[in-house]
Amino acid sequence: MIGEMTLQNLARQLDGSLFGGDVSFQNLSTDTRTLSPGDAYLALTGDRFDGNDFVDQAKSKGAAAAIVSRESDVEIPQLRVSDTHSALAGIARENRLRSEAKIIALTGSQGKTTVKEMLAAILQCTAPTLFTQANLNNTIGVPLTLLRLEATHQFAVLEMGANAGGEIAFSVAAALPDIALITNASDAHIEGFGSLQGIVEAKGEILDTLGDTGTAILNADDPNVHAWINRAGNSNVVLFSLTDRQASYSAERVSLSANGNATFQLRCPQGMLEIELKLLGKHNVLNAVAAAAAAMEAGASMQDVQRGLSALEPIKGRLCQHAGLNGSLLIDDSYNASPSSFRAAIDVLMSCAGNKVLVAGDMKELGPDELAAHAEVGNYARQAGVQSLLAVGELSKQTVAAFGEGGVHYSNQEQLINACSTMANDTTTFMVKGSRGARMDLVVDALCNKGDK
Repeated sequence: MIGEMTLQNLARQLDGSLFGGDVSFQNLSTDTRTLSPGDAYLALTGDRFDGNDFVDQAKSKGAAAAIVSRESDVEIPQLRVSDTHSALAGIARENRLRSEAKIIALTGSQGKTTVKEMLAAILQCTAPTLFTQANLNNTIGVPLTLLRLEATHQFAVLEMGANAGGEIAFSVAAALPDIALITNASDAHIEGFGSLQGIVEAKGEILDTLGDTGTAILNADDPNVHAWINRAGNSNVVLFSLTDRQASYSAERVSLSANGNATFQLRCPQGMLEIELKLLGKHNVLNAVAAAAAAMEAGASMQDVQRGLSALEPIKGRLCQHAGLNGSLLIDDSYNASPSSFRAAIDVLMSCAGNKVLVAGDMKELGPDELAAHAEVGNYARQAGVQSLLAVGELSKQTVAAFGEGGVHYSNQEQLINACSTMANDTTTFMVKGSRGARMDLVVDALCNKGDK
């Protein structure tokens, strides 16, 4: 946090009521387990918990004050507000306004975490950069990240996810980004949005606070790009693309090495730049172009782009290669899944040598089209030339049925793992993928050569 905050000032900003004396603090905690002496404690509430019940624990840990939605009979200065979730965002916004850092926010159906890591890697070559850690990309994680902004940071990269319309709007109102990037919109996690159009509109919320001085970085290859251009209004619009040379940033001479890593030439306003990635798949070229566009619009140099992208290692659970059992190759893409990301993973698998085995788990949150979406994955794998498809999960029965000969469904992960173990040899490549809820990471753990992982 940048400088001290006081309860009295926050009471005015948040329309709250102050009980007890005014105190100042430099850090805010929402968890008594990690609270440090002198922190202010903010009591979040949810369906299964009420942080107001833990004010006494916060005091015992040395909290200087508590921000609550229900006053507690605890002798500690308290600021009562109507909604502590909104108060968290308001305090985060205050810290953001104190910062001189350039704020870059990004969202999208696929690629946003990879683009966030790429963007952070580039900007860290330029100046101190704050960026979203782990999966703290929701309406609590974004404010908590903003509260980590310090005076030394010159850039902040904020990943924004959503399960429903309005959530990105909530996050962006706290972040007030200078630059906003949308990777794409697809039918991933459609359940909370009602339709693809609902997803397009929800992703577009990230553009709403840019104003005349902000910059929107948009994917020219996405069918919805014109809707986002219109929504960006008078903001500066910069387009990126995999192949369209009319876009400000694009790729040329894309190639995949024998191990699946991508190399390409980045075409940008400053010229041409040779890029070599340690990441698998052609789709990561577009992610890299997006990250380069945002970074360079924020002030990074071509050299920063080249150094940052070439140094970035694969992210755990996102197309990471491991030595598998009995000399096999194991590609772990178990972090999450949607129809389009499954297609990208299958393309990566087909670039590998030997016997290609897709190990599939269920995709979650796809709404009423979930059966057709799982069948689509099976069809795509068969048409691509995958030799074997082994699956687990009720919905993945559709994937196996669409794949046909060479597809087998297992009733549990233990049976699936045993089948994969039997198939594993030095000519086999496994691609393991599924939504987070399918816990395909457990399959990865079982199939890894433990000396490698």
